[in-house]
Amino acid sequence: MTGILETRLGPLKLKNPVLVASGTFGYGVEYEDIMDISRIGGICVKGISLTPRPGNPPPRVCETPAGMLNAIGLANIGYDAFISGPLQRLRELCATVIVNTYGTSAEEFAELARRFDKVEGIAALEVNISCPNVNAGGIHFGMRPEPAREVTRAVREATRLPIIVKLSPEAIDLAGVAQAVVEAGADALAVMNTIRGMSIDVDTRRPRLGSVMGGLSGPAIRPLAVRLVYEVHKAVSAPIIGIGGVTCLQDALEFFLAGASAVQVGTANYSNPRTSLDIIDDFETYCIEHHLFPSDLTGKVQI
Repeated sequence: MTGILETRLGPLKLKNPVLVASGTFGYGVEYEDIMDISRIGGICVKGISLTPRPGNPPPRVCETPAGMLNAIGLANIGYDAFISGPLQRLRELCATVIVNTYGTSAEEFAELARRFDKVEGIAALEVNISCPNVNAGGIHFGMRPEPAREVTRAVREATRLPIIVKLSPEAIDLAGVAQAVVEAGADALAVMNTIRGMSIDVDTRRPRLGSVMGGLSGPAIRPLAVRLVYEVHKAVSAPIIGIGGVTCLQDALEFFLAGASAVQVGTANYSNPRTSLDIIDDFETYCIEHHLFPSDLTGKVQI
């Protein structure tokens, strides 16, 4: 690697602007036998809560045209088991770890931030105020500016780590939410999380997911995600991580031109776990051939 892909998201420095999205790459350690995870710009581990969560009843996943629905419900091993297990191995593998955090209240988000602030080997926190698959917390904080501001402020006061706030496409005023969390101390924004959808088995006449609805992801949502990155980029000056259907370099470039400074690869990991590395290699070649840095592309769409 030449270093041409080095990226800054506020105070967060990454070796490249290609990350893997929370919930699509496990805790990262699951992939160490098939790829060098230290090459990924950042591993956003599956959402971590203060205590373990069993998640939603199965079935939790189903395929849809050009995408998938998931209703995992933030099942995870909890803070203690994460720092004593996967995190230790991630440090040994020299991975760039971004911890996605989930709480049911601003106080829980702040407590997680306080705890992670004291832990070695964490590059940043991704504050999940947008998960659509839980009954408390998640999307309920991300729908309007004030709850989003409250959570972000509480996290900012609890940690020195860089904060990325993950936003919901279902926010009533996404630009307003983005402005609120930036004012409250967010260093970067992740746009966007999944959007609620539903699939029905016409033979059984029952929903295909145990929780009825789930989060839609994959290429099907990319045009929406690109549009929202574009709108948020016009509203705030904070760096944006674009998420939604990234499968190749062309998809990543589309997000950059709309206003992103980095991207996350999500659903594509299920069909090809090495998608992020392929994009990194192609991005480096592209930048060398065109004599530019990734930041030269951010927001350069011609309207």
